[in-house]
Amino acid sequence: MTSFKIHTESTMFNSTFKVIYAILYLLATIIRKIFTSKNRKMDFVTHRKSTGDFILLFFDGIGMIIPLIYVFSSWLDFADYYLPAWIGWAGTGLFVFAIWVLYLSHAALGKNWTPVLAIQKEHTLVTSGIYAYIRHPMYATHILWAIAQVLMLHNWIAGYSFFVVMIPHYLVRVGREEKMLQDHYGQKYKDYAERTGRIFPKLW
Repeated sequence: MTSFKIHTESTMFNSTFKVIYAILYLLATIIRKIFTSKNRKMDFVTHRKSTGDFILLFFDGIGMIIPLIYVFSSWLDFADYYLPAWIGWAGTGLFVFAIWVLYLSHAALGKNWTPVLAIQKEHTLVTSGIYAYIRHPMYATHILWAIAQVLMLHNWIAGYSFFVVMIPHYLVRVGREEKMLQDHYGQKYKDYAERTGRIFPKLW
């Protein structure tokens, strides 16, 4: 009887968080689409694009598609496990916060945003808005998203798919991005980096 109750609760909570996850995923996609549609033409003056970057982006995409397969089908249900519902709600709150950070990032960046390591003509060093506190809020968004996905989708495959690709992406790419910006902006970027944190605000 206890086992049946746990299974029933697990199914119910998974269904609830699948729906919530899909709604928040759609909201994040709409925000990204609104801002990127204004910046379709990109004229690069320098770029650090590489095969490795495209491979990382490809696996990021896979990590974000797998939970959608889980949400809209039963193919991955065999990998479900049970956790209390409050963990899913905590993940929901974290996902909402991640979407807010995503919005603030795009709003501050404007046309300076690029999907690859590159600097455009008329590119400016953005140090206002959320960028006054952290240098890489986009990465912060995706790390928060990845953790929220683990908490919301209690499935060994769908829950962890984005996390296992996003963390290596961050570790590999953020250093290269900072080097590119430092080479382009020189002392101005060094001064900016000294007073801000990478993905968490400096508390001292």
